[in-house]
Amino acid sequence: MRRGSFFNIDIYILISTIILLFIGVLFIFSSNTSVVNVLNTSEYIKQIVWILIGIPILIFFSLYNYQYFKNIAHFIYIAAIILLIVTRIFGEEVNGAISWLRFGSFIGIQISEFSKIAVILFFSAYLSIIGQKIRQLPYFLLGFLICLVPMMLVIIQPDLGTAAVYIPIFLAMAWASGAKKKHIVFIVLAGFFMISIFIIPHLQQYFPSLRTPLLQIFTESGYTLAFTGIISLIVVISAVGYYFLKTHYFYWIYYSGFMFITASLGALVMQHIIKLREKQIKRLIIFLDPQIDPKGDGWNIIESVMAIGSGGFTGKGFRMGILSQSQYIPQQSTDFIYSIISEEWGFVGGLFILILFLVILTRAIKIIYNSRDSYAHYIGVGIIGMIFFHVVINIGMTMGIMPITGIPLFFISYGGSSLITGLIAIGILINIHYRRYY
Repeated sequence: MRRGSFFNIDIYILISTIILLFIGVLFIFSSNTSVVNVLNTSEYIKQIVWILIGIPILIFFSLYNYQYFKNIAHFIYIAAIILLIVTRIFGEEVNGAISWLRFGSFIGIQISEFSKIAVILFFSAYLSIIGQKIRQLPYFLLGFLICLVPMMLVIIQPDLGTAAVYIPIFLAMAWASGAKKKHIVFIVLAGFFMISIFIIPHLQQYFPSLRTPLLQIFTESGYTLAFTGIISLIVVISAVGYYFLKTHYFYWIYYSGFMFITASLGALVMQHIIKLREKQIKRLIIFLDPQIDPKGDGWNIIESVMAIGSGGFTGKGFRMGILSQSQYIPQQSTDFIYSIISEEWGFVGGLFILILFLVILTRAIKIIYNSRDSYAHYIGVGIIGMIFFHVVINIGMTMGIMPITGIPLFFISYGGSSLITGLIAIGILINIHYRRYY
């Protein structure tokens, strides 16, 4: 059997990552300086420091046998859960969410970023142990619980954007493990309806057209519970009908009704434990109509879309963007850094970023296809789901086609936690490729 060598690594993933890191530093520098002003921030220096810290971590996860993580994955997962609880109690509030553990004036760690890797490692170990039992509902629900616990701890911070990342991780890994489609669809639709019911009362404040008699059911807890009770009765009748008659018609009524019950009760729980701040509510509202508050919270999307459009095909040149250099775009070194790239490098620059991520994702797919065991396969799928979701949501957010969630663009956005999380993920992918023959 062929053995790997130190040079037997996926050079395409490594080079693409390095280029993205370099571009990130360039545009963090550009977004916080002006051609007419002196340097007004040290963010780009801090980003370089995080990269210098992250490179040895990348090397470690590239060389340390990933199979050893299988035996300690539950410890890593438990540690992540404990740290999320500690963060909620003792953490620092940033942008309305208590999501940071602060150590001194320089080091701030967002535990929810690292917990994504912990979930991927532990859920992969779980899936590789149970095998095809994932098709059985109890094992499927237990797997969902693995992702649900950290997700709920992040939701109550509240950081809905970061919490949402756990969903594609779970769905991608569950699908790859052979879970039943009806179980996966149930989770997707129940989650969609639960979030919809949860935000309806908030949307009705800004969109009077949504104050219809039907939707009013979901604005009062008493009405919601009464309606849920009626649906529960229908579910019981359909379950009895299916038990005696074995007719699929009754089964799908039961399936749909139980989905609605799960969604409505889940939304009621969320409404009582999650207290969204006005800024977080506005993020949902301005996604639907930025002109509701064009000089306030809608400013982000409006200016971001203008920056991307004004860049044209080749852009205005590095540090020559009017909107970026005038600091018109809020959070332009973090959430909206893609807007700066598109304004200064144009469509070509934005496309180049997408190509680099596409290289990483396609090589990752090839790596998991050639992986030697199921544990490596599931880890790779989870990482693909995580990176893909980050890229689609962040770039879509800057274009105004996705809600503002605060999800960073891996390797490019300013921030140490997301940067090192991304480098750990890349290191594990390189590791899987490196050890595919032994």
